[in-house]
Amino acid sequence: MASHPIDFLLLGNNFGTPEMREIWSEKNRLTQQINVEVALALAEGELGVIPQQAALSIAELADPSQLNIDDIAASGAQMKHSLMPVLTALQKQCGDAGEYIHYGATTQDIVDTATVLQLARTMKVIVRDATALADVLKNLAREHQYTLMAGRTHGMQALPTTFGFKVAVWLDEFIRHLDRLQAITPRLLTGNLSGAISTYAALGEAGPEVERRTLARLNLNTPNIGWQAARDRFSEYASTAVLISGTLGKIGNELYNLMRTEINEVEEPFSAGKIGSTTMPHKRNPAAIEGLASLTAPLLHSASLIYQSMHVEHERDAMSWRAEWIALPEISIYLSAQLQNARAILSGLTVNKARMLANLQMQDGLLLSEKVMFEAGKKLGKQTAHHLVYECAMQAFENRLSFKTVLLAHPVLAASISEEDLDHWLDPANYIGCAPQKVDDVIRFAEQSGHLSSPEKPAI
Repeated sequence: MASHPIDFLLLGNNFGTPEMREIWSEKNRLTQQINVEVALALAEGELGVIPQQAALSIAELADPSQLNIDDIAASGAQMKHSLMPVLTALQKQCGDAGEYIHYGATTQDIVDTATVLQLARTMKVIVRDATALADVLKNLAREHQYTLMAGRTHGMQALPTTFGFKVAVWLDEFIRHLDRLQAITPRLLTGNLSGAISTYAALGEAGPEVERRTLARLNLNTPNIGWQAARDRFSEYASTAVLISGTLGKIGNELYNLMRTEINEVEEPFSAGKIGSTTMPHKRNPAAIEGLASLTAPLLHSASLIYQSMHVEHERDAMSWRAEWIALPEISIYLSAQLQNARAILSGLTVNKARMLANLQMQDGLLLSEKVMFEAGKKLGKQTAHHLVYECAMQAFENRLSFKTVLLAHPVLAASISEEDLDHWLDPANYIGCAPQKVDDVIRFAEQSGHLSSPEKPAI
């Protein structure tokens, strides 16, 4: 029976996807370990390290789907070893040729290289889903390139911006994430088959060529030197996953705040029958958004285990190694859920343009104090204008007055500005700077990066 939420029938899809759970399942772990053993045998057969007929027999007879994991686990409990019971079962399955299984390799060679095979599939899924999400962000940024909203700093309204500009910031992050994924892939997808302490002692001079041919069969890169004591590849993967998850968590938290009843600028996709509360029938909670934001913290904690695994005793130890067995599946599974969840949320996001505009006007012009200051400063000097506009802003805020009314009543400012000027300056649409242009810039860069398609820009 499952004991981790990742594998719960009721909750599992909140924490991962079936596809990623299968990649990191015990069944697939075993399958990839046997795939490594078969590739090793074939390489050794080609080089005459073991009889070629034995290698061919191993390749023909080795079948992980026919191995009984329960029996292997029972044997492992007796042997107190993670791989030896697998090798014993595989030897029995391969008959006389089984004598040549695992020839010249050590347990960590097989387990690490099999883990890299799992990561190879993982990377394909992550790149696919991150690319799809970036495409959604591109379309959303374009759609809302001119959708006015309040920009906020320190949780308070600051200046007008556009929702498309906000989304373009997220898109730009994701293009960098795709660059990072592309950059780490050759380093990460590197196997290791170099023997007990990575010196190829059991295989002699043939060792490096056995390793190269084995890894080539598995479509993995060959290391310059054994990395049993160098775990930076997995830490680099964890670091990249942390960065992606951090962006996703930030997006989730931002949408959570924008969906608050009092702000009400966005809403996650809603479907008939979706329940927000067991006791308050009116609730339409940000359940998917909360799920998106909630997974960043556990992923960060899992990544910390990977970083700690870099502390290796001498040439190898199992203290740091086993932390990877826990953390790599969790990181990968959590991230898969976040990516797919984010794509679903953003693809069906309701953007409340009217409420965004209403929120912009909530402070009756105060949001445009900077614009007024700079315009008045052309005649009065910037610092003098700041002091005068500040006085008016505080008076309007504290007495709940129209900012325009207070400005026009100020003896110094009234002599320098007209009501017509103020009507123009206090219009949020006239003070979004280069926001729409930067949306264009980000989308153009995203398309030129090679990660996304480059369709014609739609007419506005």
